[in-house]
Amino acid sequence: MGFRDVMHEKYKEILESYMEDQNEQALYLSQKFSRKSIEYKISPEEIISIHKTALMELEAERSDSVMPSFDILLEVMMGYGLAYREHQSLRTIQQELKSEIEVAANMQQTLLGTQIPDVDCLDIGAISVPARQMSGDYYHFVQDEQGAVSVAIADIIGKGIPAALCMSMIKYSMDSLPEGRHEPYQVLESLNRVVEQNVDPTMFITMFYGMYNTINHTFYYSSAGHEPGFFYNHETKEFEELYAKGLLLGVDKKTKYRQFEKRVDVGDVILLMSDGVTECRTEEGFIEVDTLIGYIEKYIHLEAQEIANKVYKELEYLQDFQLRDDFTLIILKRIK
Repeated sequence: MGFRDVMHEKYKEILESYMEDQNEQALYLSQKFSRKSIEYKISPEEIISIHKTALMELEAERSDSVMPSFDILLEVMMGYGLAYREHQSLRTIQQELKSEIEVAANMQQTLLGTQIPDVDCLDIGAISVPARQMSGDYYHFVQDEQGAVSVAIADIIGKGIPAALCMSMIKYSMDSLPEGRHEPYQVLESLNRVVEQNVDPTMFITMFYGMYNTINHTFYYSSAGHEPGFFYNHETKEFEELYAKGLLLGVDKKTKYRQFEKRVDVGDVILLMSDGVTECRTEEGFIEVDTLIGYIEKYIHLEAQEIANKVYKELEYLQDFQLRDDFTLIILKRIK
């Protein structure tokens, strides 16, 4: 007896049982039969055919009046069956793509991994959470031989695997910069030329690059169209924007970037972020800057990593735990 014959007999048993007393057990067995049919790729129109044959065998005397209706049902289900098989094919393709994206996401974490520097005078915290599997945000720390700590935070306007590949190229370019060219404006000008020559013109990149000089405790920074950061003055208990105007990377290879500086005293805090933080979206729209600062101020007395974690949790809650954009927040807090 072939597989189709076995399925036919099984279905006939279920149908006969249910026709006798409409019992719950038969309904349960019919659900199992449905799952088994899907597993063995039995089409919906085949199920109709099995039902028709089983009913003819069980109720032969009623077949003349009932059976013609199954011809209509069978025609309807043939179209449904074609759509069903197409759906199954798309599910297979979707699963393959999902597997590829999982591999790419793991590669992204490996290729773009960075370590938070251990610096006596600074408490550093960072959190970066993608809205989907692949992140369009990127951050990277560099510490030179003199102890200066540089930090880059970037956002690619574009998602998925192309964005991840682009980020990898940027990281490699930063790591390959010649000695003595780690001033923020120089870094951005070098990266701008790389991006302009190698990245698709439809993909735009914003970046904020800062360097903390641990000798004179001054933060030097430049921006290529990136979200401005915030500076918290411990003495006055006030926040101000670390605004730095500059063109996005890759638009014009001759672009020059302006460098700014900020003196940092003990207790002062530098906060760098992507627009997934400042443009946190709820059902009512974007949150106000004052609301964001309120959350930061609420936790400003904590260690840097705790500040980053707590602010993320607050904004995640506001969005009903469904991030609408990649979230990256970096905290630099002078402790001595």
